Amino acid sequence: MKVAVLGAAGGIGQALALLLKTQLPAGSKLSLYDIAPVTPGVAVDLSHIPTDVEVKGFAGEDPTPALLDADVVLMSAGIARKPGMDRSDLFNINAGIVRNLMEKVALTCPKALVGIITNPVNTTVAIAAEVLKNAGVYDKNRLFGITTLDVIRSETFIAELKGLNVADVKVNVIGGHSGVTILPLLSQVEGVTFTDKEVAAMTTRIQNAGTEVVEAKAGGGSATLSMGQAACRFGLSLVRGLQGEANIVECAYIDGGSEHATFFAQPILLGKNGVEKVLPYGEISAFEANARDAMLDTLKGDIKLGVEFVK
Repeated sequence: MKVAVLGAAGGIGQALALLLKTQLPAGSKLSLYDIAPVTPGVAVDLSHIPTDVEVKGFAGEDPTPALLDADVVLMSAGIARKPGMDRSDLFNINAGIVRNLMEKVALTCPKALVGIITNPVNTTVAIAAEVLKNAGVYDKNRLFGITTLDVIRSETFIAELKGLNVADVKVNVIGGHSGVTILPLLSQVEGVTFTDKEVAAMTTRIQNAGTEVVEAKAGGGSATLSMGQAACRFGLSLVRGLQGEANIVECAYIDGGSEHATFFAQPILLGKNGVEKVLPYGEISAFEANARDAMLDTLKGDIKLGVEFVK
C-alpha cells in the first residue's frame, strides 16, 4: 500500500505520519508532502524508526511526485483553528488549498481513496467532490470526510463518565463535523443508560470538544494529536478494506444517498472499492431525531458553500 499525506509538516500531519510509520502493514510506502521546505526532513526523521515502511518527503508547490501511484490520500493541509475562530473562519484559506490539491489528485491518482481532514470538513468535502466531477473522475465511494475524531472523543468521554473500559465503548456519530452537525447516538451505546441531563451535557461537550482543546492550548494550536490518531485509525481502516479484510466499519462523511443531505456522516462498510455499503444508523431517540432535523439547514448551507466555491 502507498499512503500519501498532504500537509505532512503540520501538527496533524506529523502526528499522523508518525502513527502511520509505526502501524502501516510491512512493505507499505508512506509519501509525505507539504509546501513547507522542512518536509523532506520530517521524512528522514521518521525513516530512522525501525519499521518496514518506506518514507519519502516532498516539498514545494507541486504535490504530484508524492501522489504517484497512491492507494490512499489523507489531506490535512491548511491552517488550524485559533481561539475565537469558528471552523467557517477557516473557509477562505482552506477552500483554495483543498481545491488546488484535489486538482492534482484528480490528475495523478484518480482511483485513490481520499480522506479529507482539512476543516471545515462539511464544506471541503463538497469542494473535493466538485473538483473531481469537473475532472470527470468522481467516484462517490472513494471520497471521505474523516469524522473519526468525533467518534474517538465520544468513546473517551463516555468511558470516563461511566467508568467503563474505553475499548468496550462503541458509538456512532452522524451528521457532519462541526458544532450542532455533530450528533453522537448516545441512545445506542450498549450497556449504558444516560439521564436526559447527561445526554444534553455529553452531546454538547462532544460538539464543542475542538474548542475545549483550542482554549486549553491558549493560542498555541488546535486538536492535532487526537486528530492525528483519529486520521490514522480511519486511514488504516481504508488500507485494511483495500487489502480485503472483512467487516471494516467506520463512520464517515460521505455522498451516500442520504435522505438528509448530499453529504452525511453515518456508518459505512469499507472494502476494495472504498465504500462497499452505506449502513443504516438505526433507531434513535426523540432527542436525537430533533437534533438531527435541527442541524440540516446548517449542514446543507455548509455543503452549498463548497459547491458554489468551485463553480
